[in-house]
Amino acid sequence: MLPAENVIIEAPPDGQIVDPLSWFDSPGPFELEIGSGKGGFLISRATNNPDIRMLGIEWANKFFLYIADRIARREIKNVHVMRTDAKFLVMNHLPPACIDVLHLYHPDPWPKARHHKRRLMQPDFVQAAIRTLKPSARWLIQSDHEEYFQEMKGLLDHRPELSQIPWDQRESTPGPEWQGTNFEIKYVREGRDIYRAAFAKES
Repeated sequence: MLPAENVIIEAPPDGQIVDPLSWFDSPGPFELEIGSGKGGFLISRATNNPDIRMLGIEWANKFFLYIADRIARREIKNVHVMRTDAKFLVMNHLPPACIDVLHLYHPDPWPKARHHKRRLMQPDFVQAAIRTLKPSARWLIQSDHEEYFQEMKGLLDHRPELSQIPWDQRESTPGPEWQGTNFEIKYVREGRDIYRAAFAKES
C-alpha cells in the first residue's frame, strides 16, 4: 500500500504556479478530472492507461479520502488526488498549456435559478481553462442535466480557440469493464438521458 504522501497532493499556497508533472516520477500526457466523486473514472482510466498522468480534484472530504485510499491500496503510481476548489486551482495555480485532456463530468447543476451563479462553468473559468490546455488538447463534458449541458456547450461553442469534435469512446471508456462514472451509472439506471460533447483546442 502506498503512503498517503505518495497519493495526495496538497493544494498549492496562494500565489504559487505549479508544474503538474513534478508530482509524478516520470513524464507523460497530463489529464485533469474535475469532480472525481468516488474515483471510478479516475482510477479506471489511470489503471488502463499507464502512460498518462492524472490528477483528480474532489472537494467533498469524504469522497476525497475514499479516492486516496483506493489509489493507495491499488498502488497506482500515475494518479493523484487533491482536495481544493477546482475553479481557484485552474484560474490561479496552473500554468499555460499544461493539460492534454480535461474531463468534466456531471458538475453540480445548481438547478435553482438563484443558484446559477455557483455553477463552475462561467465565462471566467472557461477562459482560464482554455489557457491551461495544450494545443490540440481535448475538453470533454458530460451531464444528465440538459439545461446546464446546453449552457456549458454554448460557452465552449462560442470560443474561437475550440472546435467541437466527435466524442471519443476511448476517452470515456477507460477499461474493458468500465460502466461509467458513478453519477452516469446511477442516472442510466434511473432512465435519464446523458448528454456529452468533446472539444479540441486549435493547434
